Amino acid sequence: MMSIFRSLVIPCACVALIYGATLAHAAEPSFVEGQLRILSLGEVDLAEAGQTNLAERVYSEYPLVILSGDGKREITRLTADANGHYRAELPPGDYVLDVHDRARKHVRARPKPFSVVPNQVVHVDMDIDIGVR
Repeated sequence: MMSIFRSLVIPCACVALIYGATLAHAAEPSFVEGQLRILSLGEVDLAEAGQTNLAERVYSEYPLVILSGDGKREITRLTADANGHYRAELPPGDYVLDVHDRARKHVRARPKPFSVVPNQVVHVDMDIDIGVR
């Protein structure tokens, strides 16, 4: 009877430990963060005193999208803050950072592929040229 008990308890305990470690690993947050820079020939310093509302408005006109690694499915959309910073929590995987409606808005920007790993913060900056000349 004791050997049957041992033969069941030991494998079950091992499975429970492995499962618990997997759950703990899956619960670790992963993030992408970066800086959105809007470039143009007549670039304005948006960090000047009194320009916060203007900066928020300008950044809100160019929301960023995080797409699946193949670039076909939108995962999330985000807007940079008044300083151009953005941050999003993502599950581990491969992604592409792009500007929402880039072609329609005639924004010149290069989509940026990146990978997120568990319990890491990935830094991806995005420069866009809005063509205001």
